[in-house]
Amino acid sequence: MGSDPTLPGVRPDQLDGFRIAVTSDRRSEDLIAAFERRGAEVIHAPAIRIAATADEARLTEDTRLIIAARPDVLLATTSYGIRRWFEAADAAGLGHDLTTTLEHSRILVRGPKARGAVRAAGLDDSGMSDEETTRSLVDYVLRDDAAGTTVAVQLHGYTDEPQLDRLRAAGASVLTVAPYRWLLPEDSGRVLKLVDLICAGGVDAVTFTSAPAVEALFGAADGIGRLDDLLDALSETVVAAAVGPVTAGPLRAAGIEPLVPDRFRMGALIRQVCDHLEHKRVFRLDTRHGPVELRGRLLRLGGAETVLAPGSLTLLRALLDRRGSVISRAELTMALPDITDDHAVDVAISRLRQALPAPGLVATVIKRGYRIDV
Repeated sequence: MGSDPTLPGVRPDQLDGFRIAVTSDRRSEDLIAAFERRGAEVIHAPAIRIAATADEARLTEDTRLIIAARPDVLLATTSYGIRRWFEAADAAGLGHDLTTTLEHSRILVRGPKARGAVRAAGLDDSGMSDEETTRSLVDYVLRDDAAGTTVAVQLHGYTDEPQLDRLRAAGASVLTVAPYRWLLPEDSGRVLKLVDLICAGGVDAVTFTSAPAVEALFGAADGIGRLDDLLDALSETVVAAAVGPVTAGPLRAAGIEPLVPDRFRMGALIRQVCDHLEHKRVFRLDTRHGPVELRGRLLRLGGAETVLAPGSLTLLRALLDRRGSVISRAELTMALPDITDDHAVDVAISRLRQALPAPGLVATVIKRGYRIDV
């Protein structure tokens, strides 16, 4: 097997049994391929997509205004935005004038990808934000006296008005350019199916690479009356992973603490998700029927393997958590919302036993409930 550019020492069985949802549009292939190389099943449901601005005339006019203003500072926020802006400027016959103008500007970049795009355009930057956020980029500008300066801001999909207001309050004249926009996916059915999967515990982790994607997923869930179920699942059973603090913002505001890598890069996100699932989400227990290992939906018992359906998986997790102690039918009823009485619990346990390599792994305790036969 070839090497992975994002992680050294790829193990094709590292994520066996786990199912990971990818919500990104751009660069989703990188995430999907990285997880699949490690044995995971990947569900791809873009929650939002990037599209060129709908108003090319407005983009051209904003570019003309920036050229005419000869800004003292340019804030470059995303690599895609910078590339798209210069491509549009070239198409409008303004590429040379834009480059010449910005050669005299102090260019500050939000992160290394934006820096790479600026340098690819033949320009040099003067510095990078401390935290790779728009807020910290504005902080960088405000370290000096901004009064009387002209600041051009390349927007990234939406207008971050609070940060623009901070610049204006400091006395700066602010010009903006929006080379692209965020849109809802053309196929909303995939997102709605993902909402149902998350609520049912049908995925082990969900990755996010933009804050608008988080908000779009929340909006889709709210639209079908499942927002509370989604938030509960992401708080309790399904791991949320965000590429950086800006992406994590809407999750934290909703009371969810996601995985966030120390370095806000795709490779670091992949590493953290893999490490977390492998070390925190693999359950092992010695039983009378052999050692049990539960990896996502994959149950290994002795030398046998089986993939469990969501309902059976939820029941087995509840039983394994007790490590051989009895769990009552009432508690199992609470674990599965579709189960409403003791008879339904017994039917669900019967289905679980049929799916197990050793049905006796789940023992009945008369008049009390069920337990794992340790």
